Amino acid sequence: MDFSPCKLAMEIGAMIDVEPYRISPGSVVELQDISTREKGGLSKKQGKKAVNKLSKRLVELQELLYAESKHSLLIIFQAMDAGGKDSTTRRVFWRLDPSGIKVKSFKAPTQREQRQDFLWRIHHHAPRSGHIAIFNRSQYEDVVAARVRGLESLNICQSRFEHINAFERLLVSEGTVVLKFFLHISKDYQRERLQRRLDRPDKHWKFAPSDLKDREHWGDFMQAYSEAIEHCSGSDTPWYVVPAERRWYRDLVVLQATVNALESLNMSYPQADFNPDDIEIV
Repeated sequence: MDFSPCKLAMEIGAMIDVEPYRISPGSVVELQDISTREKGGLSKKQGKKAVNKLSKRLVELQELLYAESKHSLLIIFQAMDAGGKDSTTRRVFWRLDPSGIKVKSFKAPTQREQRQDFLWRIHHHAPRSGHIAIFNRSQYEDVVAARVRGLESLNICQSRFEHINAFERLLVSEGTVVLKFFLHISKDYQRERLQRRLDRPDKHWKFAPSDLKDREHWGDFMQAYSEAIEHCSGSDTPWYVVPAERRWYRDLVVLQATVNALESLNMSYPQADFNPDDIEIV
């Protein structure tokens, strides 16, 4: 049986074109004008079938990533509250070997973290070679939420774009693939998801009254995210604006972009430093 990465990739092929969702360097981004609900010409049944195939391919690519140990993968999810960061992580990466993947959720910085530079707490959790890290929120909280909530001035937040870009370029230069996904939902959709948390006792723990304060500043958040994505989507550190209101299609876009990025590494299993034919197991 041929286990070559190229043959496996040809058998699966690209399910959808994710380039329309990738923000090219220099693009003007207006999130308010970008669709939050798409299906790429697919039915839900077709989409779920594609998700299943790509999920299996991602398992193979994770093993290659770990075995070769020349690269690592950093996935960043940003979204408004109830945008689906947790569910995307579960539904897209559930098949992967947990020993090679780490999920980090960034909350408000602690007092200790506030005494350091804003990237200090982030860099601690960057993935090591052969591993995958998923950030649920990230350094972008320090240029979006901090700005909208008045915790930092506009000038400081905008000056941080340069630091973020330099940090991400450093990761790439050391072999890390950096993919950033903004899970894009509408204000009406967020209302439905937040109401669901109120209606279901098993979801009450996910609801915080403070979420409604941010909702009052929806337009400000969209503007801040638009600028952050616009200034920090590089050729090697791309942002994808993912229509996230159809969860199966959201999952498909994230999976396809991730598989595409790992395929582009042309990874291979390391050669054994022994001849298997010379070994006899008794």
